[in-house]
Amino acid sequence: MSKPIIVYGHDTGPNPWKVAIVLEELNIPYDYKIVDMADMKKPPFEAINPNGRVPAITDPNTGITLWESGAIIEYLIDTYDKESVLTFSHFPEKYHVKQWLFFQVSGQGPYFGQAVWFQKFHEPVVPSAQERYTDHLKRVLGVLDKYLDGKEYLVGNKCTIADLSFVTWDMMVPWILEGDTDASQLEKHYPNWAAWHQRLMQRPAVLKIAQDKQNAV
Repeated sequence: MSKPIIVYGHDTGPNPWKVAIVLEELNIPYDYKIVDMADMKKPPFEAINPNGRVPAITDPNTGITLWESGAIIEYLIDTYDKESVLTFSHFPEKYHVKQWLFFQVSGQGPYFGQAVWFQKFHEPVVPSAQERYTDHLKRVLGVLDKYLDGKEYLVGNKCTIADLSFVTWDMMVPWILEGDTDASQLEKHYPNWAAWHQRLMQRPAVLKIAQDKQNAV
C-alpha cells in the first residue's frame, strides 16, 4: 500500500473516529477530511455517499469508495489485517466478532445517537423521548456489563474490532447522561463495562484519536 486512504468524517460525530481508530491500530496511512454538516447532503459529497452521512472512505490503492462504518471496518480487516491482529480467522470467534460489530452498529450507535439528539438538541423538550433513549442506552450498558463479567474483552483473549467499535460512542456516555443520577455512578452500576472501557481508552490508538477529535472541535 502506497497511498493514504481518505476518510470523510466530522469533528464530533463518533462513527468516523471509530474508523480512524481501526486505521491507527493497523498502522494504515490515512487522511481525515472533515465534511461540514451543510455539505453532506448535496454534491459533491453525495457522489461519495448518496445517503449524505459520514463516514465514507476512498481507498486509492484498490479504487473502492465505501460508506457505513461497519462495512468500512470489515473492508479494512479483510483487506489489510492479514495477520488477524484485530479479529480471528477461525471458527467460532470469527463470527462472534461480527456478532458484536453488528450489535454495535444496530443496537448501540443509533440509540445512543437518538439519546444525544433528544437530550441535547431537540426543541421542544420531549421527556418521553428522552426517557426512552436514555433507558435504551442504559440497557445496552447493562448487556455489555453482564457479558463482560470475568472477561477482559468481548471475544477471546484479545482486543478486536468487536471491542473497538463501541469505544467512540461510549466516550460520550457521561455527557449524554449529564444530570442523570447514573452519570456519576457508572463504575458502580456497570463495573465490568467501566473497566473494559477504561482498558480500551488506554490503547495508544484510542488515546491518539481521542486527542485528534478534541483538537478538531
